[in-house]
Amino acid sequence: MTRVLIAGLGNMGLSHALAHHNGAAEVVGLVNRSAVDLPPQLTSYPMFRDFGEALVQTKPDLAVIATYSDSHAEYAIAAMAAGAHVFVEKPLATTVADARRIQAKALETGRKVMVGYILRHHPSWVRLIAEARGLGGPYVFRLNLNQQSSGAEWKTHKALMQTMSPIVDCGVHYVDVMCQITDAKPLRVHGMGVRLSDEIAPDMYNYGQFQVIFDDGSVGWYEAGWGPMMSETAFFVKDIVSPNGAVSITDGNLGGSADIDGHTKVGAIRVHRPNGDTLIDMPDEPGHQALCDAEQAYMLRAMVEDLDLTRHMEDAVQSLAICLAADESIRTGQVVALGAME
Repeated sequence: MTRVLIAGLGNMGLSHALAHHNGAAEVVGLVNRSAVDLPPQLTSYPMFRDFGEALVQTKPDLAVIATYSDSHAEYAIAAMAAGAHVFVEKPLATTVADARRIQAKALETGRKVMVGYILRHHPSWVRLIAEARGLGGPYVFRLNLNQQSSGAEWKTHKALMQTMSPIVDCGVHYVDVMCQITDAKPLRVHGMGVRLSDEIAPDMYNYGQFQVIFDDGSVGWYEAGWGPMMSETAFFVKDIVSPNGAVSITDGNLGGSADIDGHTKVGAIRVHRPNGDTLIDMPDEPGHQALCDAEQAYMLRAMVEDLDLTRHMEDAVQSLAICLAADESIRTGQVVALGAME
């Protein structure tokens, strides 16, 4: 039975731990640097404060890393050096150089590395991507996810913004969708952002948007904002346009911008062509926990069946590079060429 160590017990880490608790693997330990309230199912597992110590004591086959992103590279490389495969939450790292270090260590050790791009395991998003590819490019991507957060949710967002802006933390998901649809090379990025709260660091912004240009002529727009000031109007736009029509999510995230389950729900897909529209209903969509279950099941399958995750890793690095270029553009006021991010 696969031995699994889970590091980071926030929202995503707890969901991944529950996936393995209810699945076919053996949870051998949980890691969190501070005290945390655990659901009853997880209270019997050994708890550690230090990831390195946990690696030595538990000797896992798989390390699930759901800590803050500034520790992802250090933890992933340490886990692979200890012989473990790695599942790491998005974003893969805080710099392209660190993402490449993880990629290189995977090649050196022969370990599998999978990044937590949850939309890749959602049947409705898989269908959305297929319908868009069927139209043919070049494409216009109009995607956003703004979140009106208060209380505990705003506290979490402020903690995340100590190391990562909203357009990087959330944007990697949707830029990955763009890249899956175009198969084109991103060329340059232009971003804009603004600090809308005195509760975050002076050099951080809680609202940002950017444009990315691809070498097939496709263009992408992405927008993300966090905080109690954000509007609930047009906070969830998912729209892809091509010369032959458009594909759109019509009624996703009806529960409001703070609804985590709603961030992945599609509801229905409208495919527009010049000769008419088709509405594709997507009933019985999986919720957040079911998607985490699917991610971890795929990770275990990749280990057992020796699945090739090379393209997956390259896609993860590319989507991160685009979002980090957007962040650099916002901070410098300059257009950023993607080659400069390597």
